Amino acid sequence: MNVTPVVSPLLLRSVPLFSLLPDAQLLLLTPVLLRKPYPKDSTIIAAGDSTDALYIVISGRLKVIMSDNEGREVILAILNPGEFFGEMGLIDQAPRSATVVTLESCELLTITRTDFTKCLQKNFDFTMNVMRGLVKRLREADTKIGSLALMDVCGRVARLLMEMAETIDGQKVITRRLPKQQIAKMIGASREMVSRVMKDLETNGHIEVRARQIVLRDSLALTK
Repeated sequence: MNVTPVVSPLLLRSVPLFSLLPDAQLLLLTPVLLRKPYPKDSTIIAAGDSTDALYIVISGRLKVIMSDNEGREVILAILNPGEFFGEMGLIDQAPRSATVVTLESCELLTITRTDFTKCLQKNFDFTMNVMRGLVKRLREADTKIGSLALMDVCGRVARLLMEMAETIDGQKVITRRLPKQQIAKMIGASREMVSRVMKDLETNGHIEVRARQIVLRDSLALTK
């Protein structure tokens, strides 16, 4: 597998985690960051592993999962370009709390524990960006816990669809492939139940399922 040892400052400037760093700091970072491609279905980190690095997503998508001894899997989050993972273990020095697997071919940047710690100590903006990432994860966890406790499956599906949609020509659209099994693992329901809910949403005009996208109608918000 190819590894590119030097990363350009221009690439780093496009990553939210590094976007506020001064040019001098970016130049210091470029030699210590590794840029590496990973094929689909690669396990980047596994729950229980020792923590040795922070990862930043340059391209592709990954899923953060937890599973039990029987192989049942829950998807905690989907990671997109610009997001990062692995920082919690670097901060509290605990083993990895979840497993991260590529959903498609990905390219990641890696920074070691030592260099990550130096960045936290020397740059306030970098530290604040890491803190914002942690707070974002906490808020997402609160939302997921609340939806599991207070919403039925229909409401959970509707909320997930709205969270994953982007605005294109004034419409809310999901352009990435979203298998029903993946939805089920993200909201804590069975695939069969998700299929029934999706069919009901389409029949009632709340969504329109096309060949490669799902179009959300305004009325979908009322189903939460």
